[in-house]
Amino acid sequence: MIQLADAILAVVLLTVLLSLGSNRLMALVKIMALQGIMVSITPLFLEHHQNLEGSALLLFQVMILIKGLLIPGFLIMAVKKVSIQREIEPIIGYHASIFAGLGLILLSAFITDKLHLSMPGDHALLLITAITTLAAGLFLMMSRTKAITQVIGYLMMENGIYLIGTALAKQTHTMYVVEFGVLLDLLVAIMIMGIILHNINSAFDDVDTALLDQLKD
Repeated sequence: MIQLADAILAVVLLTVLLSLGSNRLMALVKIMALQGIMVSITPLFLEHHQNLEGSALLLFQVMILIKGLLIPGFLIMAVKKVSIQREIEPIIGYHASIFAGLGLILLSAFITDKLHLSMPGDHALLLITAITTLAAGLFLMMSRTKAITQVIGYLMMENGIYLIGTALAKQTHTMYVVEFGVLLDLLVAIMIMGIILHNINSAFDDVDTALLDQLKD
């Protein structure tokens, strides 16, 4: 179980690096769908989250559906509506972003070591992956100009927060109830985002948030 959990966390770290180095929006959405599924199934392979109750297991299955299918589905619809395939001019280049991602992994390992937290099942990689995913999501939001990419960065941050909760929470059922409530809010936000992106694209023929500086009274 420990080896399988570490393999899943390694895939999550790989999706982080791939997302930082990808300029194709459709590929980025698919990467986030994979990350959402991997993040959602992580608790199944951790000792302190075994033997889920019926209600918690149901919430767990719904979260996989939302993270892996519904949210990526709405994002794919948004990408098709705005008819933009790539992010051409990011604030920070893609090669530099990958190096920044590698630096975040090393920084997360350093922070995890300095915190001296007693991780259940000795899953130090879980907290490293959680901090990296959270920080990389924030980095993606700050280093890209397309609204869709910034939303994906927000989703990555949410995945990082979920992993942190998975690592530290002792009340598994409570954690899933809280996460389910957050996911419902997030799903509604993604639906609203699709409408907003369509309106921005109609007004500016682009979804570059830098164009919003042109708005005047």
